[in-house]
Amino acid sequence: MRIRAAQARDAATIAAIWNPLIRDTATTFTTTPRTPEGLAQEFVACATEGRAFLLAEGEAGEVSGFATYFQFRKGPGYAHTMEHSIILAQGARGRGVGRALMTALCDHARGAGVHSLIAGVSAENPDGVAFHEAVGFARVARLPQVGRKFGRWMDLVVLQKFL
Repeated sequence: MRIRAAQARDAATIAAIWNPLIRDTATTFTTTPRTPEGLAQEFVACATEGRAFLLAEGEAGEVSGFATYFQFRKGPGYAHTMEHSIILAQGARGRGVGRALMTALCDHARGAGVHSLIAGVSAENPDGVAFHEAVGFARVARLPQVGRKFGRWMDLVVLQKFL
């Protein structure tokens, strides 16, 4: 497996991994599918702004997951606090892909001057919470009923890691 920056040619594959989670699960509160065009623009924005949009690629060239980070909240006071997203393809869990992506993402963020990395994980995704704790994030809050999807309110677990 190798970790590399996402490129425009990866956008359709990343959308194909992400959209079933958006459409069918409470893993993310997002309800709008990602388009290859929008993702390609996001890759450029990340590179231009000095952020990372990384993907994990297997020996045969298959994409098994991706991770990115973005400013936690707007405004200069939050310039050193970022929030991240990490998504793994079906079958990639438990194989070290997530850990490798998070290590590379944290290394990049640290090198870019990020002090604090935030994870906002759906409380309906206990495996996601456990993963973040296993890679050094600590739970700092549970925000009740801040997400709404599938006609119901959902809690968000907030985790934090100092880099």
